[in-house]
Amino acid sequence: MSRIGKKPIDVPNNVKIDIKGSNITVEGPKGKLEYTIPGGLSVSLKENKLIVGRSSSLKKELSLHGLARSIISNFIKGVTQGYTKELEIKGVGFKAEVQGNILQINLGFSHAVRYAIPEGITIKTAKPTELSVTGIDKIKVGEVAAEIRDYFKPEPYKGKGIRYVGEYVKHKAGKTVVK
Repeated sequence: MSRIGKKPIDVPNNVKIDIKGSNITVEGPKGKLEYTIPGGLSVSLKENKLIVGRSSSLKKELSLHGLARSIISNFIKGVTQGYTKELEIKGVGFKAEVQGNILQINLGFSHAVRYAIPEGITIKTAKPTELSVTGIDKIKVGEVAAEIRDYFKPEPYKGKGIRYVGEYVKHKAGKTVVK
């Protein structure tokens, strides 16, 4: 039994919810997102509260109940506040810059890494070593940040690479010659 799925979602006044069959559209000041509700689940709007229900207690419906509720809740937060992931680049000569809808990152390779910024995502570089990935879809923001981080994950010897702000990288001792 899903405790998360049972919780009603508060809908702010500036958010418009449109439910048509198994499709739900969430529209707010920052944008518009759509989600298709899995089979066996239903969504109803009562007195500015959104309730996700299920038709039976089958294992599949139980597992999707909380997920669907969380996704819709994240959509509401996304269209009102938005989501941001902060990345930092560590390493001598490592830097990033945005040129139109292309993110160009110099990571010590023989060539600069060019990343096409997807639609709905904004990337800003306050400093050449700091990136901020912003958007209204939490899943998309996280995926883009992870894809950028995958170009050069932080290594444990010198700590060089791309990491999330506040991420701890455990350092290893290098080889030492014992006489």
